[in-house]
Amino acid sequence: MKTKKTKLIALLLFMLWCISPLQSVCAQAKKDVGALAKASQNPVSSLVSIPFENNVNFDIGPNDDISNVLNIKPVYPVNINENWNWIHRAIIPALSYHENSLPGGDDIYGVGDITYQGFLTPAKPAKFIWGVGPVLAMPTGANDLTSNKWSGGPGFVALAMPGHWVIGGLLFNIWSMGGLGEAPDVNMMNFQYFITYNMKDGWYVKTAPTISANWEADGGDVWTVPLGGSFGRVFHIGKQPVNASIAGYYNVHKPEGASNKTLQFNVTFLLPK
Repeated sequence: MKTKKTKLIALLLFMLWCISPLQSVCAQAKKDVGALAKASQNPVSSLVSIPFENNVNFDIGPNDDISNVLNIKPVYPVNINENWNWIHRAIIPALSYHENSLPGGDDIYGVGDITYQGFLTPAKPAKFIWGVGPVLAMPTGANDLTSNKWSGGPGFVALAMPGHWVIGGLLFNIWSMGGLGEAPDVNMMNFQYFITYNMKDGWYVKTAPTISANWEADGGDVWTVPLGGSFGRVFHIGKQPVNASIAGYYNVHKPEGASNKTLQFNVTFLLPK
C-alpha cells in the first residue's frame, strides 16, 4: 500500500513539475497578448504592423447605393537614435468599389489616392505620448477615385495609456500644392479620437471615429461626424499575433449624398521586433 501511495505521490509531483513550465508559458502568452493589444492601439508605437481595413458604406445618394473600400495601412517605425523614433504610416485604398444605380451609370472600381503620414516621436516610454510630422496625399487613384491634386500639411498625435485604457487623438490638415489645374482645390481636416478599454485575454472595446471637414465645401456639406464603436481581440494564429475587430459607425452629420452608415472589418498582422 505504501508503495502504491509513494508511486502516486511521485507521479503527481512529476505531473506538477511538467505542468509548471506550461503554466509559465501560458501566463507569459497572456501577458504578451495584453501588451501587444495596447501597443497595436498606439499609432506611434515601435511595433511593425500591417492592417487590412475593409469599409462597407451604405445608403449613398438618392438610390441608397453602397461602396466598399479596402485600405491597407502599414506602419513601420525607424529608430533614429536613443531619443527619437520616426514612424512611417500609409493609407493605401487598394481596392475601391462604388455602386452606381442611376440609369446608364457605370460602377466604379480601382485604386484610390495614397496618403503618407510621418511622425517624429520620443523613443523612451512616457505617460504622455506624442508625435508630429508631415502628411502627404498623392493623386495615385484611378479616374473618379482621385483628387488629381498633390496635397500636404502638418499632422499631430497625442495619447495616454493609463491602466486598461488607451485615450488620444490624431489630427491633420492638408492643402493642395499642385496637380491638374482644373481639379478642385483641397483643404481638408481629419480628426480621429480613440478611446479603448482593454479586457482579459486580449479582448477590447473601442470607439475611433474620424471626424472630417472639407473647408472648400458649402455650408452644411463641410462636416462629416460619425458615432459608433467596435470590439476586437488580439490573439495568435500559430506564432503570428493578429488583431481582429468589427466596427459600426453612423454619420450624425454628413454632406448631402454621402453615406449614412459604415460597417468596418479590420485584420492586423503584428510583427514585434
